[in-house]
Amino acid sequence: MLNALYPAARAILFKMDAEKAHHFSMSGLRTLEKTGLLKMLSASLEPKPVELCGLKFPNPVGLAAGLDKEANTIDALGTLGFGHIEVGTLTPKPQDGNESPRLFRLKEHQALINRMGFNNPGIDEGLANARSSESFKGIIGINIGKNKVTPNEKANDDYAIAFEKAYADADYITANFSSPNTPGLRELQAAGAAGELLGTLKKIQERKHKETGRYVPFALKVAPDLDEKQITELCKVFRDGGLDFLIATNTTLARDAVKGHPNADEAGGLSGAPLTKHSTEVIGQFHQGLGKDIPIIGAGGIFSAEDALAKRDAGASLVQLYTGFVYRGPALIHEIIKAW
Repeated sequence: MLNALYPAARAILFKMDAEKAHHFSMSGLRTLEKTGLLKMLSASLEPKPVELCGLKFPNPVGLAAGLDKEANTIDALGTLGFGHIEVGTLTPKPQDGNESPRLFRLKEHQALINRMGFNNPGIDEGLANARSSESFKGIIGINIGKNKVTPNEKANDDYAIAFEKAYADADYITANFSSPNTPGLRELQAAGAAGELLGTLKKIQERKHKETGRYVPFALKVAPDLDEKQITELCKVFRDGGLDFLIATNTTLARDAVKGHPNADEAGGLSGAPLTKHSTEVIGQFHQGLGKDIPIIGAGGIFSAEDALAKRDAGASLVQLYTGFVYRGPALIHEIIKAW
């Protein structure tokens, strides 16, 4: 029922400002979940479990970070069918993010441009929200980042604080060092800086594992705007540093595919259909360099089951949705799971 209703709901939402529509729809999902209507309207799914890094995912389709920034809509999103939900990005201190407007639709291209800037309530409140989840039985990932005011030379301190705090509540943790909307953040993807960040988090992971007896795997999320040399260097860093898994890819700064659109020159990361082919190619390059030892979760421009299967064929063990989910709704989740 919900799959059939979504196109009409989207038509209404797309007449609103993009960020206001986002908040309205997330609030609506929470309300429907609390009343039980969301479960009544949602179609049931057959489980298609996938094991990754010691975790059993109910199905291969997850929600990418950035949609549930406050970690307060986990149960509702889980009811729609996601097997895993990655919340955040959460930073050590709360921050408002960049000035509005900061989210733009490019409907003709099935794309979005965002320059949100890690707006979030901070790691403590975000984790408290995540702990309030009651019905979701899937995997919860906590996506962490550095605060905007923290200089790059102290970025690892921010990641360490957030990682330490997230460890008890997360099924896995992702360090987001590839958002284009925090000044200088992508500089951390340089091989040396990435190795230092990986080493910092690995030490905390090893210590927490000894203290708690619980091993929480972690990922790094990379940008699609990496050349072949950078990918080769990062693969070596990730192998040598013992990275558990990789998420590829984040949004792109490229605009070639959307030239001429009124919003094409807006600053921020471009996501959606223009990223489909390139993100799949980047997944393939990383898979070739990492092999089977470091699994990949594929993201970027998934609008159909065919797009998801192409990422699987390129080397992804799981996939995540964001922009495709905005445009297609929960029907996309079901199509992918059925075809997987």
